[in-house]
Amino acid sequence: MRKIEQQMNNAISNNLNWQSANTAVVYDDQSGESTVYLHGNKIAVVGEDFVQIFDGGYQSVTTKSRLNAILKEHGIAGEGVYQKAGKWFVDKFIGQAGTSPVYNTYEFNGSFMFA
Repeated sequence: MRKIEQQMNNAISNNLNWQSANTAVVYDDQSGESTVYLHGNKIAVVGEDFVQIFDGGYQSVTTKSRLNAILKEHGIAGEGVYQKAGKWFVDKFIGQAGTSPVYNTYEFNGSFMFA
């Protein structure tokens, strides 16, 4: 994980407003949610019991990296965003099969809710 992504996750975890280079976190104390921006475009909202992700209109390597850093820290292990044949997909944890986690794969069409 990049240093900027560690700082971003620290701001989310500690309910802080933060900005560095192209990434910003804005905490709303009314809702208890942190909104993450990349180049001024909203790419995530992190609440107490959910993470909602957006591509911000750009399915770039940097967007995907920021989203995966957020999911690694604030989501469930194994959830993430990836690209295959030019399309983005999301793996979402849905339960356990014995000791093995089970994920569903969804095509990522601009936004996705993990709750």
